[in-house]
Amino acid sequence: MLADKKLKAFAATTNPGQAKTFYQDVLGLELASEDSFALQFNCNGGYLRVTTVQQFTPQTFTVLGWSVPDIYETIQQLTAKGVVFERYSFFNQDEAGVWTAPGGTKIAWFKDPDGNVLSLDC
Repeated sequence: MLADKKLKAFAATTNPGQAKTFYQDVLGLELASEDSFALQFNCNGGYLRVTTVQQFTPQTFTVLGWSVPDIYETIQQLTAKGVVFERYSFFNQDEAGVWTAPGGTKIAWFKDPDGNVLSLDC
């Protein structure tokens, strides 16, 4: 029923100004709309709605992720824009912060200004 429908993802922010700068200028997402309730970004045909909230405690797990063709190139580009990639003691990550999952998928994590855990994979 929903398999052919566009996905809309949600994240929370307590500081929409910082979130707008991060998602638009750092990650390069196109701002589709903005109002006092949320920022909405175009994500390759789907949407990410970053909702403004008064209080927020970020989750410890990944809430948003992007599949990229070259994870190392993307890490390099984001690092040049000030993004810091996470290091976890329970994963064997390489020097770029990439963990190779048992199935071969390469994954790296970073956070937005509100502490939402985001990921890249390829």
